[in-house]
Amino acid sequence: MSTGSRPPRPPAADAAPTAAPTDLVPGPTTHAPEADSVPGPVADVPAPDAVPEPGPVPVPREWSNLSPSAARRRPGVRAAVAALMVAVAGAALLTSPGSAGARPGAPAPAPAPAPAPTPAYYVGKAFDTCEAPSLAVMKAWRSSSYGAVGIYFGGRGRGCPGQRELSRAWVASVHDMGWRLLPLFVGSQAPCVIAPAKRKYAIGTSPSLQGTQEAGDAVRAAGALGIGAGSPLYLDIEAYQRDDARCVATTLSFVRAWNREVRRLGYVPGFYSSADSGVRDMEAQRKAGTKDLPSVMWFARWRGSPSLYVESSLHPTAWTPHARIHQYAGDVAESHGGRRLQIDRSAVDAPVAVVTPASGSRTAAPTP
Repeated sequence: MSTGSRPPRPPAADAAPTAAPTDLVPGPTTHAPEADSVPGPVADVPAPDAVPEPGPVPVPREWSNLSPSAARRRPGVRAAVAALMVAVAGAALLTSPGSAGARPGAPAPAPAPAPAPTPAYYVGKAFDTCEAPSLAVMKAWRSSSYGAVGIYFGGRGRGCPGQRELSRAWVASVHDMGWRLLPLFVGSQAPCVIAPAKRKYAIGTSPSLQGTQEAGDAVRAAGALGIGAGSPLYLDIEAYQRDDARCVATTLSFVRAWNREVRRLGYVPGFYSSADSGVRDMEAQRKAGTKDLPSVMWFARWRGSPSLYVESSLHPTAWTPHARIHQYAGDVAESHGGRRLQIDRSAVDAPVAVVTPASGSRTAAPTP
């Protein structure tokens, strides 16, 4: 990606037996996904605190062998029975669920947790560039066929860490223009990363702890920009040497921990990498039944044209529906509205950011 180093240009993918349609819907379109559109575990919903049912009220021993008629004939028993009935009714009232006087001092049943925000997804073309363009450029590029933009919002491994334009106001303004956002986090990289410029950001000796910590960094950075819960955060892992087993294991541990923490904090973990390294390894782990994998796959294979659903590194049904992005060209120059940018091109059928206003309340799902 446009992060200051480029993955090696991968070879063309092997042809798949059945090619799914690759034509994209012209212009930006966003939809609310159907249920389970994004892979990932569903958290168990805790049940409210149980309220005990009323238990039996003890009957005085000397009454236990009396028939109802005998009890009515026994002097003073009629009044005692009436008193017992009052006591039983009172006990039931005190212990019935919803009673105002139930279980004095006990906490009220916990309400069911609110459902997590549902991500919106976008189908169409996207671009990314190393540094967020100015608002003037973004406005000029609305004349292009692109409807979404990748933004490098955080991570110690970003090629353009300055990001002079990127702010909460920029995110809100660009979103109001109609752009949909793909947030990219370039953190620590595989110890065997190919790009020399990325080697100083190698994952350390505690990959799981480091992945958890950087996931927290990503969520905080996203929230500061108004990118709210339910948004995808795409972890950028640049191309690496797959023949280094220790490096591959370290990278997997880091990525899984990052995914777990991002999910726990209410966001959707996405993953960007070369189709022939990180993506191929994630697919192998999926086939093996490994947990804590990414929910969305952004694969780089620069074949010149989009091919979302035909990729030799992925099973045709893996990361579907609405969970794939194909970066099909990189380091290309384009001009729109008189403004020129060096970009990467992608085809998208995947979640996009949920942008929150300054007050912090969640906006409705994006519309075209």
